[in-house]
Amino acid sequence: MRKEDIDHQLRELAFDFFYWFSRFEFALKENKFLKCNEQGKNAEPGWDSLVEFLAEGFEHTAETSELLQLNPKRQKVGAHSELEWKDVGFDDCKSELCRVVRLLKTVRNNLFHGGKHGAEGWDNPERTERLLRVGKSILDQLAQLADIESDYTQFY
Repeated sequence: MRKEDIDHQLRELAFDFFYWFSRFEFALKENKFLKCNEQGKNAEPGWDSLVEFLAEGFEHTAETSELLQLNPKRQKVGAHSELEWKDVGFDDCKSELCRVVRLLKTVRNNLFHGGKHGAEGWDNPERTERLLRVGKSILDQLAQLADIESDYTQFY
């Protein structure tokens, strides 16, 4: 999809998704959900820490179920360095929340620096809109579940 072909509404949704994804990762760090707690290490958002904290009480919502159904793919290197779209792996996931978070991060990664062609539905603006709307809603839900809404929304 070329930039000129993206309608205003989809541009706004993409910007909103990136904005709220960034705010969510900020809120993770502010609330000590860190990738590594070792002094001197880079402060990176700890998605795994969040999953571990919330996994036991997590229940699917309409949005998390829809994200699983939409099943965004991940770009992989195939034979002869050809790029291929493959299912996201869940073998190491110990919870349903892990699966949801992995797909949520896949939406972000694909939108930001993933391939923009070749995947089934990638150039489909309606599918992209659904992924962005569902993703934003899931971020909102996770912020509420983790009690990090004030940092996420900057409402104190």
